Amino acid sequence: MPLRAVISVSSAALLLAGLSACGSSTDDSTTGEQAGGSGLQLVSAGDLTVCSDVPYPPFEDFDKAAPSGFKGFDIDVISYVAEQLDLDLVVKDSDFDALQSGLALNAGQCDMVASALTITDARKEKLGFSDGYYDSQQSLLVRSDSGITGIDGLAEKKVGVQKGSTGEIYANENVKDADIVSFPSDAQMYAAIKAGQVDALLQDLPVNLGHQEDPEQGGAFTVAETYDTDEQYGFAFKKTNTSLIAEVDDALQDMRSSGDYQTVYDSYFKTS
Repeated sequence: MPLRAVISVSSAALLLAGLSACGSSTDDSTTGEQAGGSGLQLVSAGDLTVCSDVPYPPFEDFDKAAPSGFKGFDIDVISYVAEQLDLDLVVKDSDFDALQSGLALNAGQCDMVASALTITDARKEKLGFSDGYYDSQQSLLVRSDSGITGIDGLAEKKVGVQKGSTGEIYANENVKDADIVSFPSDAQMYAAIKAGQVDALLQDLPVNLGHQEDPEQGGAFTVAETYDTDEQYGFAFKKTNTSLIAEVDDALQDMRSSGDYQTVYDSYFKTS
């Protein structure tokens, strides 16, 4: 069953200070009337219910020691947003394909998606998006001793991608004469390359960098190549939930203006 965790507003404040910083099966939503969110369409009054595909470090991961049971860049950013909206944050672990397709939102499982989700024209046809909150690149992870130095060396190789991701789209458009293997999650992709079942992983750069730096692997993997794709991550919503989208955009702008966004960003990503 999806893992569910609640983080209180006070806990979110403590988390951000330290850094600077299963659902309903219907499509019904309620209007927030309690701790916060007055006038917003929410699946549970007083809560900001967020779906995320976990693990996908450094953006989201499990953490039993954390108040929410989760950690990561997306979790910290959306904790700030929940605090600004005077809502408790509820995080649900969900399948990525259900998130990017809009199925989870339309089923009333959550108010929004926070899951390293790239804003694309195709996705905007079925989802509403916040302003972009992270610029990303695609990348190719290979075994350090593989001799593969880039996308041109993948002929007759097996390349792992995540189903429904922009990495899958990029691979299908740019990788020639290779066997592209789709997986439901990064965890399964990473297990496959460690087991020798695939020769490379094509996905978001920060995630592949995490695998490259995995201390348990002792440098067994390396990012062979990166690809500029002008991608931006955004938080996703039902297209009709315009009031919530506007409130989240305002909170993101406040986070940037206050300097808290940069503090959280610097704690997760190399800046030089």
